[in-house]
Amino acid sequence: MQTTGCGTALITPFRSDGSVDDRALVALVNWQIDSGIDFLVACGSTGEAATLDEGEWLSVVTTVVEAAAGRVPVWAGCTHNSTRELVRLAEKLSRVRGLDAVLSANPYYNKPTQEGQYLHFRALAETVHPLPVVLYNVPGRTGTNLEPETVVRLAGDLENVTAVKESSGKIPQIATLAHWAPRNFKVFCGDDNLALGAIGVGADGLISVASNEAPAEVGRMVRSALRNDWALAREIERKYMRLFDANFWESNPGPVKTVLSLMGRCDATVRLPLVKPDRAVRQRLERLAGELGLLREAPLPEGDMRMF
Repeated sequence: MQTTGCGTALITPFRSDGSVDDRALVALVNWQIDSGIDFLVACGSTGEAATLDEGEWLSVVTTVVEAAAGRVPVWAGCTHNSTRELVRLAEKLSRVRGLDAVLSANPYYNKPTQEGQYLHFRALAETVHPLPVVLYNVPGRTGTNLEPETVVRLAGDLENVTAVKESSGKIPQIATLAHWAPRNFKVFCGDDNLALGAIGVGADGLISVASNEAPAEVGRMVRSALRNDWALAREIERKYMRLFDANFWESNPGPVKTVLSLMGRCDATVRLPLVKPDRAVRQRLERLAGELGLLREAPLPEGDMRMF
């Protein structure tokens, strides 16, 4: 996998009745690409994949792939705590033409051992081969850590395990992965507020929440750090650090969807058990978005849907 830089963990826009808003999704994809984002990730945590039914999930992935039309790589989330169910879903996902990689989080709730996680991800990689697999370590959501030794073992044993999204929040763990992993294996930071630190110890980029709202700026920050222009990278980080934090004032993606709704790009609707941020948080988000100039961003014209 040659992808580096900044990828957006795309939201899944819903209409006010809770149905998937395909038109808003296509418009978001086009805006992201026009803004210079390096790749897109559909149906991850920020995409509320856990609340999509199987048909919606495949439809969202297909819509993003078709809207991107090869202009940037597209990865798709495929996660389950049952390995048998993961394999079944992965078989379907692997048939989506034009998909560039599968992103899969470590199994949630079960709290498997490292050997259990190894066998789980091995089954996934063998199922979708030769499609690349990106491991997703997010212990804050899944309840278990994917240790660097297990990542390196998977990368060494399975040629299509090509990258990891590291959301442990531990810079030493990211550094260990960057130092131990095979040469062509990619390490991506999964936390906006740790991106520069992660790149500083060897990460290859960021999978971002904030780039939903500010794709050009967050992408520029990441690419500046990757080419060792740390002065510019830090300048951008200083400006947007408050946004990185604000996106988690309540459960993600409630805040980011609220900001995007204020920007006129989608409805703020999230699916239960998530709810929209309360009035006080919304007011704080609106004030911050205004201070950052995000509310000056004009949405794409209604007719600029390209594939519709």
